[in-house]
Formats: sequence, structure tokens, C-alpha cells
Amino acid sequence: MSTTEKHYPQPQSDRDNEIFLAGWRQGRLMLQSCGDCDHTFFYPRPLCPHCWSSALSWKPALGNGEIVSFSLIHRPNHPSFFDEVPIVLAEIRIPEGVTFLGRVVGAAANSIGIGTSVRLVSATEAQNYPLPTFEVNTA
Repeated sequence: MSTTEKHYPQPQSDRDNEIFLAGWRQGRLMLQSCGDCDHTFFYPRPLCPHCWSSALSWKPALGNGEIVSFSLIHRPNHPSFFDEVPIVLAEIRIPEGVTFLGRVVGAAANSIGIGTSVRLVSATEAQNYPLPTFEVNTA
């Protein structure tokens, strides 16, 4: 079964994450930035975690990064993932100074390592996944 036929669990949209989720459906990784202290951060929230300001805006990330750490998931909790094991779940650091968890697809699990360069999947492929997903950057 291809990912286009999958029925992955879907994130729930709320006031804090709706721009983030809408951006992802268009293949963009959106980050919040504070207008008072210029801190860029992830996960979406109503206040800056650095200075507590509510003067927040959204900006697109470049879409590339580096694996800081990762785990291979062999026993996923949702049936839609059963035939995709091992699943690579990685801590990814992006140039905007943000580190977060993301899935890495399209590469053999044994080819993934700390320091591996990754990029967002294409905008077309992004529509197959409910949350930001990366692939190994071969360029």
C-alpha cells in the first residue's frame, strides 16, 4: 500500500497550530518568530517561550536540516504504520536554530546516522503525510 492510500492519524487543528498545519499541507515548514525578542521557535504556542510576548508572526523555514539523534521504531502504535517498519523518527536541527522531531522517509534505516543531512519532502509528497516529513539530502 502506498502512502497516498494510507489513513494516517491526523493532528487536530487549533488556534495555535492552524497556520503550521496549513503550511504543511502546502509542503512548507512554518515557524513562529517573536517580534519583541526575535526568538524563532517550534512548537506552535500563543506566547514566546523566551520573553512571553504575544507579538508573534509566522515565517517559512528553509526546509533543510541535520539529524541530531534518531530512533528506529519497530513496533508502531497505529496500524497505518505496520508495513513501514522500521520507521525513522529523528531529532532534526534546522538552520533557523530550531530542533524538533520529524520522520525521515525514503532511505534505508541503516543509512541514517547522526549528522545526516535531510530536507523536507517535496510539496507534492508532503500531502501524503500529516506532519513534517524529511528525506535524506543527496545534493
